[in-house]
Amino acid sequence: MSKHDDNWCCEKKTDDKECCKKEKQFHDHEFLGSTRLAELGSEDAHNHRFAGVSSPAIPVQGGHVHKVKSRTDFFDHFHEFEAVSGLPIPVGNGRHVHFVKAKTNVVDGHFHELIFATLIEAPIFEEEA
Repeated sequence: MSKHDDNWCCEKKTDDKECCKKEKQFHDHEFLGSTRLAELGSEDAHNHRFAGVSSPAIPVQGGHVHKVKSRTDFFDHFHEFEAVSGLPIPVGNGRHVHFVKAKTNVVDGHFHELIFATLIEAPIFEEEA
């Protein structure tokens, strides 16, 4: 990515100064959580932890969404997941979170379900109007 005038923008691999005038970087969200248990009823019942940072905001009808993609921690194996969040959910003071529901890939004959909310966007910064 290129950086011009303290504004991260453009996913081009070139240092195109005109790029930032055409594209604007939007906010992102941190996320973290634990998967639901898998292999219930066996000696291998377990869950995993995950964390990451979403994609920048993607404008859609009714607001915006974010792509989330991560890999779980290692417990004899790990899983990966990729999903798109729901629309913004206001939490007060002009801030919002997003709800995400997904499933991991299948590894070792099982998958895990995930249900989580992102953290608020840029918690210590004030957004520009």
